[in-house]
Amino acid sequence: MRFHASPLIAGVHPPPISEVKGWLAGAPEGLPLIDLCQAIPDYPPPRELTDHLSQVMLDPHTSRYSIDEGLPEVREAVCTGYRELYGACIDPAQLILTIGASQAFWLAMVTLCRAGDEVIVQLPAYFDHPMALEILGIRCVYAPFEEENAGLPDPAAIAALITDKTRAILLVTPSNPTGAVIPPETVRELHRLAVSRDIALVLDETYNSFITGGARPHDLFQDPDWGGHFVHIASFGKTFALTGYRAGMLAASREFISHALKAQDTMAVCQPRLAQHAVKYGFEHLGGWVAANRVMMERRHEVFRAEFTKPGNAFKLAASGPFFGWVRHPLPKATGREVAKRIVEEAGMLLLPGEVFGPGLEGYLRLAFGNIREETIPEAVARFRDFNL
Repeated sequence: MRFHASPLIAGVHPPPISEVKGWLAGAPEGLPLIDLCQAIPDYPPPRELTDHLSQVMLDPHTSRYSIDEGLPEVREAVCTGYRELYGACIDPAQLILTIGASQAFWLAMVTLCRAGDEVIVQLPAYFDHPMALEILGIRCVYAPFEEENAGLPDPAAIAALITDKTRAILLVTPSNPTGAVIPPETVRELHRLAVSRDIALVLDETYNSFITGGARPHDLFQDPDWGGHFVHIASFGKTFALTGYRAGMLAASREFISHALKAQDTMAVCQPRLAQHAVKYGFEHLGGWVAANRVMMERRHEVFRAEFTKPGNAFKLAASGPFFGWVRHPLPKATGREVAKRIVEEAGMLLLPGEVFGPGLEGYLRLAFGNIREETIPEAVARFRDFNL
């Protein structure tokens, strides 16, 4: 092209999933590919949901816009589900249905920040977050990763990073990429910090349905004034296996939502009606199905962890959870990209390099368990053990 792109977007690295999948051309022939790359469920939504949607499609209203924030009955179904999951004091006026969690994140950031503001981001960070912030001209202030505590945030370290330009503390729990869950008491402590400094605590809780044992993520929603300093991002695509439907949510105070709707109208107008009907059906009918999938993912994690941590593996499992493993590779002079590309080309396994999750993380790799069945896990671990160092 002959015109100039914004230097803000020109300086952002390419989408990591696309980059890594481009390496597949070098994968060995005859060796079945093991995909540990993209964090999506490998199972489809249940037949009862798709049958329901086939009937919804016959209604001509399904092909039309809804109001920007989403259909009232869908938002009420979400609130009912959140009262069970979180014990939440929440009503439909406190949420917007979005095009996945990614759009919810953009809504949150453009409502909170302007160019030149700062957001504290815990390392390792979900790669789309720093990419978006850089595009918006918002400065990422990184809280350091400490392997000995699985990368969980240290409130004292975060407090030391707050300046008069800080607008938010951004955390992902359960973490993408480590799988670690921030303990509820730490979430509460970080919320108190946000309140004391009059900034927002933004939690991306995309994997909140995959916490081991089905434990309650935290108690922030139980405070009737929770929206004063708390902004919540969610994805129903992971919960109900609807990633292609792009079904997410932003929840915050009524005032915050009223401002975010201005951006929603210019950005997406509304979440597609079909996705909204899928979300409503999921909350009303699929609780047992969601719980069974959580148990299945827990089992995958348990089997992987048991196999991976047996003696003789040069790769170290630094942190993990039902959806992710965060692995330190044994080649100190190599970047994560170099190791990950070699693993594709020599071992037929697709995964992500650590450096796409933030600076200083070249020694790590992210493994996603959504695409690997339990029976394939021993073979995957064997390929790590047999990798030529």
